[in-house]
Amino acid sequence: MALVIYTKPGCPYCAQARDYYISNSVPFTEYDAQNDKQRQKEMLEYSGGDLVVPCIVQDGDYIQSGWGTPLRG
Repeated sequence: MALVIYTKPGCPYCAQARDYYISNSVPFTEYDAQNDKQRQKEMLEYSGGDLVVPCIVQDGDYIQSGWGTPLRG
């Protein structure tokens, strides 16, 4: 499983997602979608233009934008 999380610095929801996957021993790759414009463009392609972070992609499939119940970001 290849998990990718697009985040932005200081985002509390991004931190919650990161902590969740770390605590469950799920490896992931994290990209800064705020400061890396190429990664932001990539994230927007997955999310259909949704700028909300964290944006979670698993095995090349868009899972969700935001974190929590209800989703926030």
